[in-house]
Amino acid sequence: MTINPLYSVAGVLVGLLVGLTGVGGGSLMTPILVLAFGFHPATAVGTDLLYAAATKTVGTAVHGWRGSVDWRVVGRLAAGSMPATLVTLLALGHAGEGSSATSHVITVALGAVLVLTAVATLFRRRLVDWLTVRLGSAEGERLTGLTVLLGAVLGVLVSLTSVGAGALGMTALLVLYPRLPLSRLVGSDIAHAVPLTLVAGIGHWALGSVNVALLGSLLIGSVPGIIVGSLIATRVRDGVLSPILATTLAVVGVKLLV
Repeated sequence: MTINPLYSVAGVLVGLLVGLTGVGGGSLMTPILVLAFGFHPATAVGTDLLYAAATKTVGTAVHGWRGSVDWRVVGRLAAGSMPATLVTLLALGHAGEGSSATSHVITVALGAVLVLTAVATLFRRRLVDWLTVRLGSAEGERLTGLTVLLGAVLGVLVSLTSVGAGALGMTALLVLYPRLPLSRLVGSDIAHAVPLTLVAGIGHWALGSVNVALLGSLLIGSVPGIIVGSLIATRVRDGVLSPILATTLAVVGVKLLV
């Protein structure tokens, strides 16, 4: 396995932004791999999924140690995402993950999800308030059913694009669980992302769309990047960084769509 320093530099930059903003690495890494480095969309998605599984495992360990994971929420999400992930992987395998048609589907889906992620990043509070008023509060079986449904949607999106479990998932969780502390929702979202990205990543690996050398290069750069970004996050104004990040995601998403 040959480590490419250029890919490691990309890992550092993405790690810094993840540590600074909390936005999922897939929103940043997958488009870079496709647009900047010219990787096949399926390879970019598959490799990024295992990359995310490794980095989010560390985050889950920290949140679990601090007691900021609601495992009930994680279980409900996984009940929807695991079957949806397997079905999506089977569909990709049947269609031929390396085919031009599959590449087009992944590219379009990635572009659309990036635009939605940009909107969720920039207008999260407004979206949560708007949806909460119209959907009302969910309790009991209805809450469980909606959480499982959310997990299924995330399973499809993440398996296709490696994006969606971060900004989109958190926005939906804020609507469904307004009484839970934000730290527990963040921890639960990250904890659910581990089995989701791991299963999806292993599935893509079985389909032959994971570049192991690329994965190693990204991890070497991203781990120190995330640590540094997390350490300096309190010194950076979120009101400045979030609009820039959201605009970048929107521009990249539109570029993939057109």
